[in-house]
Amino acid sequence: MAWWKAWMEQEGVTVKGGPHFNPDPDAETLYKAMKGIGTNEQAVIDVLTKRTNAQRQQIAKSFKAQFGKDLTETLQSELSGKFERLIVALMYPPYRYEAKELHDAMQGLGTKEGVIIEILASRTKNQLREIMKAYEEDYGSSLEEDIQADTSGYLERILVCLLQGSRDDVSGFVDPGQAIQDAQDLFAAGEKIHGTDEMKFITILCTRSATHLMRVFEEYEKIASKSIEDSIKSETHGSLEEAMLTVVKCTRNLHSYFAERLYYALKGAGTRDGTLIRNIVSRSEIDLNLIKGQFSKMYGKTLSSMIAGDTSGDYKNALLNLVGSES
Repeated sequence: MAWWKAWMEQEGVTVKGGPHFNPDPDAETLYKAMKGIGTNEQAVIDVLTKRTNAQRQQIAKSFKAQFGKDLTETLQSELSGKFERLIVALMYPPYRYEAKELHDAMQGLGTKEGVIIEILASRTKNQLREIMKAYEEDYGSSLEEDIQADTSGYLERILVCLLQGSRDDVSGFVDPGQAIQDAQDLFAAGEKIHGTDEMKFITILCTRSATHLMRVFEEYEKIASKSIEDSIKSETHGSLEEAMLTVVKCTRNLHSYFAERLYYALKGAGTRDGTLIRNIVSRSEIDLNLIKGQFSKMYGKTLSSMIAGDTSGDYKNALLNLVGSES
């Protein structure tokens, strides 16, 4: 399943929300769970992981109306650690959450380029537009300008190009002549010369539609006798290589890309909790079921079995609820 067809397919959604939804009892349950000494974490999990984001926003409104307190702030003061991080992530409206992740990636010392690359390469033009709007509203600055201030060189250029969302053409039209020309241009820009014409790679990867790029990759392989991925790996390095490869992966199969992100967040010593939380929260109402299917196919084990083996306590329970059952 390529990325431009992947949005909002019902079979992809793991968090569907309660059918007879009333925010008031939920708000009351949460209030009681956090009142007095100690917190009933299970009650928090039962309510918030079983509701859609839109329903969580209504619960927050009801919570404020009934108890005069901000729900997210109350959760922050009552919970801690990774569990708190996950639950607070669930409370953000989707585009504001991604804007926050981008903002956090550029805060403090060093930039988490991986987060910026992941979000920019995998979202549609409309989603990017909404994220930019949310970013400006919440942080009072332009996402594009902040990325420019925080990155440099070809990485800055590819990120700014991705932000324009020019790849997002759902018409599915491919001009075979143009695809062959693009493949020849990529070959000439990389394998054929000493040194690489990075700008040529960036322009083609960031401005052509996904259907068109699939054809370009096919033609490229015929000319170069190696895959576009192999060429990128031998011609570039570091964050620029990661950004280019991410565009290729998202073009070939978006669900495989997210499955891989989740797998490497869980594999080996230590868990990359930021990646795990962000991807499960942001895909749970889009295509997490399809990502789970791809995950099992690629790695021979289920996503939930890896989460169960790698996390613990309330954090684990909340994650497993969001991921949903797996056969």
